[in-house]
Amino acid sequence: MDINFNKNEDHNKLLASDLKQRLAKIKLGGGEKRIQKHHEKGKLTARERIDYLLDKDTDSIEIGAFAGEGMYKEHGGCPSGGVVVKIGYVKGKQCIVVANDATVKAGAWFPITGKKNLRAQEIAIENRLPIIYLVDSAGVYLPMQDEIFPDKEHFGRIFRNNAVMSSMGITQIAAVMGSCVAGGAYLPIMSDEALIVDKTGSIFLAGSYLVKAAIGESIDNETLGGATTHCEISGVTDYKAKDDKDALDRIKNVMDKIGDFEKAGYNRTESKSPAKDENEIFGILPKARSEQYDMMEIIERLVDNSEFDEYKAGYGQTIITGYARIDGWAVGIVANQRKIVKSKGAKTKPSEMQFGGVIYSDSADKATRFIANCNQKKIPLVFLQDVTGFMVGSKSEHGGIIKDGAKMVNAVSNSVVPKFTIVVGNSYGAGNYAMCGKAYDPRLIAAWPSAELAVMSGNSAAKVLLQIETAALKKKGEEITKEKEEELFNKIKSRYDEQISPYYAAARIWTDAVINPLETRKWISMGIDAANHAPIEKPFNLGVIQV
Repeated sequence: MDINFNKNEDHNKLLASDLKQRLAKIKLGGGEKRIQKHHEKGKLTARERIDYLLDKDTDSIEIGAFAGEGMYKEHGGCPSGGVVVKIGYVKGKQCIVVANDATVKAGAWFPITGKKNLRAQEIAIENRLPIIYLVDSAGVYLPMQDEIFPDKEHFGRIFRNNAVMSSMGITQIAAVMGSCVAGGAYLPIMSDEALIVDKTGSIFLAGSYLVKAAIGESIDNETLGGATTHCEISGVTDYKAKDDKDALDRIKNVMDKIGDFEKAGYNRTESKSPAKDENEIFGILPKARSEQYDMMEIIERLVDNSEFDEYKAGYGQTIITGYARIDGWAVGIVANQRKIVKSKGAKTKPSEMQFGGVIYSDSADKATRFIANCNQKKIPLVFLQDVTGFMVGSKSEHGGIIKDGAKMVNAVSNSVVPKFTIVVGNSYGAGNYAMCGKAYDPRLIAAWPSAELAVMSGNSAAKVLLQIETAALKKKGEEITKEKEEELFNKIKSRYDEQISPYYAAARIWTDAVINPLETRKWISMGIDAANHAPIEKPFNLGVIQV
């Protein structure tokens, strides 16, 4: 191995280590003291509940672990958005579990909490996946109620989704394991089956203090909306559990008896590990986002037996397309080639050099046709993003880059097979869109710690913003020295670099997770397993396009 490989390896393994440390901190939720208080009440934490519920020694993935990171500092923060979401297996059946974390502001709903819950429901709806709610929440976080309550994508959308999922035949099970108040009280009752834990679980539209203030009635919370009340008097809940584990065991029993699902029929054979060492990814991926490398070397360390059947290998070479298997599942891969290549495309001179990571007309044309082929053959699509955008300049514009780019965006938008996106490195501008960014409905989208998501790179953006800011200062009569200009540039770049971080994106759920590159195969495999629950219901149609 050369010195650059070793430098890259050290850098990327440090990024992976940093990811591991960040996740460890997030898993503490509201902190060790609050976890201890939670245990003193005889309750398991959200993560303990999920760990107990999911089948032992099976794979699981966490959605939105970094939701809310760095946000709401003036309110004390909201680790993981105050809710834990995992896709895993219960009694051998894949499902998605949503558990309020009562160690974070008593499980209250921040704006990002609502967004994360809606994302979980979106995954359940798209994949017809059973969803289990473990409820322990004080309801809407009142100081921010205007950002969570009334809009289309706010709190109320969750109950609308409950009704829609029920009509679609998607299994929903809710266990009330703590507070369940106000509008939130509708969630368990709109589920197929609802459990409540004796003495610790409670459901009511208004608690005892509010009842006293509103109508003058004096009553305690247990009598008002405890397990005995709702299991024996109101009939609101279906089962009374003696403690958390009893409730979770009852959910396991319900899941154990659910019938099989109609399958989409994606092709799967026996899984094989990559023939090339996956750990070498750390040395292949450059330390700097501007450096060139061969994306094929990454692909060969992600796919079964390192076998890849490349499609149109000599044409449109800044995008790699081809067929492979990941954990046995047949996939079509669309990946940005990051090394400089010699183009042989019809719209460029035979010997013309093309920059890696840039989408040219021939690359977009190839990708469009390949995406159509995968839809024709019912093969899930995997996008590996390391894209700086579409090629610009008079030559590209005259050659119809906008038209060719639009065809690719059209194909991605109208694709009916499930799509999965991994942000390996750069994810800039319209390249993010064409390579199936969040706006284009990937079933799952995850980023490596090396990822950057933004309109353009930090350097480019800082230079543009610096020009604007210095022009404004000069208009005010200020003299801009070289030192002042450098100071402004560094300040602007620092601010921009924070915003292009994969953690900034994950905090806002622009991606579902930041993952170790070695987890990529698991994410894609579990994603296709989930998608296999939802047969394709409409034909692939590109609509009107310019040829």
